[in-house]
Amino acid sequence: MAANALSCVDEIQAIGAVPKILETVAAMTGLRFVCIAHVTQDSWTACAVLDKLEFGLKPGDPLDVTTTLCEEVRDTGAAVIIDHVRESAQYCEHHTPRIYGFQSYFSIPVFRPDGQYFGTLCGLDPEPARLTDAVTVSTLQLFAELIAKQLEGERSLGEARAALLDERETAELREQFIAVLGHDLRTPLGSVLSGTEILLLKHQDPSTRQVVERIRRSTRRMAALVEDVVDFTRGRMGGGIALDLRMVKGADLRLYDVVDELSGVYPERTIDTAIQPGMSLHCDPERLAQLLSNLLKNALVHGSAHHPVFVVAHVREGRFTLRVTNGGPDLSPAVIAQLLKPYWRAASRAGSEGLGLGLYIVDQIARGHGGTIEVGSSAGSTSFTFTMPAEARA
Repeated sequence: MAANALSCVDEIQAIGAVPKILETVAAMTGLRFVCIAHVTQDSWTACAVLDKLEFGLKPGDPLDVTTTLCEEVRDTGAAVIIDHVRESAQYCEHHTPRIYGFQSYFSIPVFRPDGQYFGTLCGLDPEPARLTDAVTVSTLQLFAELIAKQLEGERSLGEARAALLDERETAELREQFIAVLGHDLRTPLGSVLSGTEILLLKHQDPSTRQVVERIRRSTRRMAALVEDVVDFTRGRMGGGIALDLRMVKGADLRLYDVVDELSGVYPERTIDTAIQPGMSLHCDPERLAQLLSNLLKNALVHGSAHHPVFVVAHVREGRFTLRVTNGGPDLSPAVIAQLLKPYWRAASRAGSEGLGLGLYIVDQIARGHGGTIEVGSSAGSTSFTFTMPAEARA
C-alpha cells in the first residue's frame, strides 16, 4: 500500500466517531455494506468498513478503482445514488453493479476543507433500497461533511501535537545548555572570588580596596544568579532541587547567620528577629538558609524602606514555621497567584535586579522538605510563611 493511502487510513481510523457514523448510515438506509474510501486517480483504498454482507473487505484493502463508481464521483465531484440498478437507465448495463452484485448504491464525495478531494462515503446492498428521497440524500451529505470536518480537526490536532513536541524538545535542549553553562561558570567565578579575597588581604590601599570590594560583590551576585539558574534547570528537567536531609541541631544559628549577612548588605534597613533558640530540625541546612535568604532579600527589596522586616521561626506541635513579613502596599490576589512562578517579577524599586527565580526556588525547596509556602497580604504588610515537619517522616 502506498504511504499516502496508509496515512489516509490512519487519519480515518483516528476519528472516534467513524464507527457510529457507519452504523447510523447503515440503519438509516438499510444497506448492509457501508465504508469510507480514499480514492485517487489510480487507487481505491478502504479506510473504514461496516460489512454485514461478508465481502471480506477490511481497512487498508484496495480495489481496482476502474471497477468502481467512486471513479465517476472523483471525476465529476457529484454524488452517485441508485435505488434499483435494474430500473436505472444509466446503470442497468454498467459493469460495476455486475462485478459487485448490488442493486442499491450510493457514493457521496468527501472533500477536505481546502477543497482537496479525499474519497467517498459509500454503501451498497444486493437488494433495492429507497435512497434518493431528499431527506436521505441530505443526511448522507451531512455525514460526508462531518467526516471532512473530523479529518481537518485530526490534521490540526496532529500539527499542534507535532509543534508542541518540537517546542518541548527545543526547551529541553535550551535548559540542558543553560544547566551545563551554569555548571561550567562556577569554576571561573570561584577563581575570581578567591582572587578578590587574596587582594583584600595583601593590598591595603583604600582606592584599590574599594575597587576589589566592588568586584567581590559583583562576583558574589553573579555566582548567586548562576546557582539560581542551575537550581531552576535541575528542577525543570525532572531532577528536582537537590537536598541533603539530615537531623540538624542548632538550626536557629544558621538562620541567624543569614540575617547577619543580609544586615551587612542592607545596613540601612532594620531586621527584627524572633527565632526560637536551640531548634533541631530534619532539613538540609544549606537549602533552609537559601530559602530564608531568598525570602529576606525579597522583603528588603520589595518591602517599604520605612518599615522593619520581621523574621519569626519556631517549632510547635512538631511543625517548623518560618515567617518573613515586610511592610508596604497590599498585594492583589492576582499578583499573589503569580509570585511563585519562574521568571515572574512584579514592579519593584529602582535598582532591584534578578531573574525572577528566587521565590520559585523557595517553593521548590519547601516542596523538597515536604512543606508549603503561603503568602498573605493585608493591612499594609505582606508575609511569606514556610511550614514543614520538624522531624523526619516515617
